[in-house]
Amino acid sequence: MKKLHFILVSSFVFVLLFYKEDIGLNLGLFGMTLIGLICYFFQEKFTTRLHLILVITSVLSCLAFAWYGDFVSFLAVFLSIVFLQFKTQESNLKMIQVIPLIFLNGIASLGRILMFSEYIPKRKVNSDFAKKLIAFFIIPALFLGLFFMIYSFGSAHFSSLFTDYYLDIDVWIFFVISSLGFYISFTFWNYWIPDFFYQKKQILENDFSEEVKNKKQPLFSFLDIDFERKSGEITLLLLNVLLLVFITTYNYEQFFEIVEKTKLSSDTHERVNAVIFSSIMALGVILFYFKGGFNFDKKANRLKKLAKIWIFLNGILIISTLIKNSEYVSFFGLTYKRLGVYAFLILAIIGFVISFVKITKQKTNAYLFNQMFWYCYGAILMCSFVNWGNLITKYNIAVGKGIEPEFLIHLNYNHQLRDAYFKEKNIDNVWIDYDLQDHQDRSSYLSKVLYYEFLDLK
Repeated sequence: MKKLHFILVSSFVFVLLFYKEDIGLNLGLFGMTLIGLICYFFQEKFTTRLHLILVITSVLSCLAFAWYGDFVSFLAVFLSIVFLQFKTQESNLKMIQVIPLIFLNGIASLGRILMFSEYIPKRKVNSDFAKKLIAFFIIPALFLGLFFMIYSFGSAHFSSLFTDYYLDIDVWIFFVISSLGFYISFTFWNYWIPDFFYQKKQILENDFSEEVKNKKQPLFSFLDIDFERKSGEITLLLLNVLLLVFITTYNYEQFFEIVEKTKLSSDTHERVNAVIFSSIMALGVILFYFKGGFNFDKKANRLKKLAKIWIFLNGILIISTLIKNSEYVSFFGLTYKRLGVYAFLILAIIGFVISFVKITKQKTNAYLFNQMFWYCYGAILMCSFVNWGNLITKYNIAVGKGIEPEFLIHLNYNHQLRDAYFKEKNIDNVWIDYDLQDHQDRSSYLSKVLYYEFLDLK
């Protein structure tokens, strides 16, 4: 199949699934269609285990969206299928390059759709074309039309077979859905990658080139390598001392100082925010000093040891924050935001571990970004697969924290646990669940979210 065929087939399926429909099960089916087309027509390009992993995650993401239909599962479907497409078609590119290409193609496709020569195959008009047109289409059409008129006069029932019906099509909606389907299909199958992305691919390699290994180039042109190395040692030494003092005071305030329960929330938020910014800046310090020559400088052993101590101390700070966040949860219960803090801190720990490996194995800065890219993608997948609203409700009811009716009613996908709890405690469910009512009122199955279809509130 040529690009045009893929575009037309995908557009046709999109119209069938989305015409006069809300987004629901149909998006999952459309995603499965794209996955099926990639797997069937490009299976010879599946050369690595990563291809199989992306196929599995793409299918699971489609099922997750069909079940939940929320933004996180939509993001998981979108990223998984796009990653699968690029890994299959452009295996030489780094996956982190896909992110800017998504935005670039989203804009560029608006103009590239008019460049018909890029995706419409050229056909040579031979001398038999006019003969085939007349013989195969025009003459049969003339005879068919003539005899249709004759038979119509002879039988009212025959005439009614072709005249007593009309197409119930909303032309405007059909045009919008067709245009949107064609735009999405065009962007997906006929994407554009500027030469710049191929030329700069080496910047994103995990290993340094031989030229960089043998060239001790200072970070600042006005300092030679010895002064710069010594400057880095002094800077990291002072930062380690400063961080050690901060960890001491931070843990004293968290675990030994008596804090009023009313102030616990605001104090915890301030400290967590400080740790978040500190972690980002700490990774920036490592990337600053180990982006080039110092990775291979034999005299930089002290600098490397100080950097590893810096990583270790930041790890202690994050673990302290994890413990404090857990204490906060024990006081007030789970929320989406507190789960988000856990996710960030875990990703931060992973980032520091990767930074340690980067220094030890003399990897590029791009190595850190390439690895973290996949861990962040994994975090999105995890968020789309797990029913966090139900998990929060179950935990909070078990510990008796965060069980205010108004709070529980605004959690997603917890209807059975929540309503059972309200019934047990004789709490009047006076809040109208618009989300549930909206899904129950949807007439078409393609627009439904499967979670609500299998929900039993009896």
